[in-house]
Amino acid sequence: MSSERPGLIMSGEMSEQPVVLRRILDEGAPRIRETARRIAARKPRFVLLTARGTSDNAALYAKYLLEVRLGIPCGLTSMSTTTAYGARPDLSDVLVVTVSQSGGSPDLVASTRAARETGAVTLAVTNNADSPLAAVSEYHLDILAGPEKALPATKTYTASLLTLYLFVESLRGGDGSAAMALPELALRVLARGDEVKQLASRYRFAERMVLTSRGYGYPTAKEAALKLMETSYIPALSYSGADLLHGPLAMVDNISPVIAIVTEGKGGEALQPVLERLRGRGADLFVVGSEAEVAKASAGFALPTGGVAEEVQPVLEILPLQMLAYEITIARGQDPDAPRALAKVTETH
Repeated sequence: MSSERPGLIMSGEMSEQPVVLRRILDEGAPRIRETARRIAARKPRFVLLTARGTSDNAALYAKYLLEVRLGIPCGLTSMSTTTAYGARPDLSDVLVVTVSQSGGSPDLVASTRAARETGAVTLAVTNNADSPLAAVSEYHLDILAGPEKALPATKTYTASLLTLYLFVESLRGGDGSAAMALPELALRVLARGDEVKQLASRYRFAERMVLTSRGYGYPTAKEAALKLMETSYIPALSYSGADLLHGPLAMVDNISPVIAIVTEGKGGEALQPVLERLRGRGADLFVVGSEAEVAKASAGFALPTGGVAEEVQPVLEILPLQMLAYEITIARGQDPDAPRALAKVTETH
């Protein structure tokens, strides 16, 4: 699947994100609130999140939301325990949330079906209301992103984040008002494409990249690493800042770039010791965060997040990194619309 101009499809889908976010807030929110109301009435004692790839990073974001905002224990599913080993754990009163852009991967469908059969309350979060996953789940939320044709997921990722945020806020009786500014802020970020293109020139010949963050920003680091690997083929390693200090810091030098997502709030505060160590090692440090944080780095992208709640900043944080992956790929003479060896629906079993 390739466009006449390399990257034309991915570029177009990235630019749709402010409209998609507005659509979720205007059209999707009432349905999200009603679904959350019904599930809250079931009083789940635990939450399991099931996903692959980009959707797995969105699920990790939901894990932070559920544990921090609701105080509900939450885990990420190991699907092979069900699909390969045939395990059937008792999931009575457990909420199983399966996140998938297509809703078509066989292991996601099989795992969700097994969860429902063993007592779980099942919720599918997809971009396809007619998908097999939506059919086997008790509840379904459509992320309303519209068709996504480029192989790298962009608008479905941010749409999943916002949908999951509104769902969790509705579970706790909140109104989700912290998200209302996101469409306009996203538009402002995406308008700075020339700035990102110039930044990308620094990393055109990078042989390896390291990405790090803490708290709500950690899923952003993982998703940005995935975008870089699947579009530009640059090996990109993502670590929690805490894990980076436990060994991997030894591979950081002044040649391989480090991208740090510094969320304004407790996650960013927790990352400060890591940033100090990186600067001390002379790392080529690229920061996505506030102007103050960018000023202390080798390079970076300042986000308009002043006053934006920490828990919704990931919706904005990933945007310049999507654009960075796109621009690096174009600069390397490759087509981000159609990475080699990948399919839009990955049929794992």
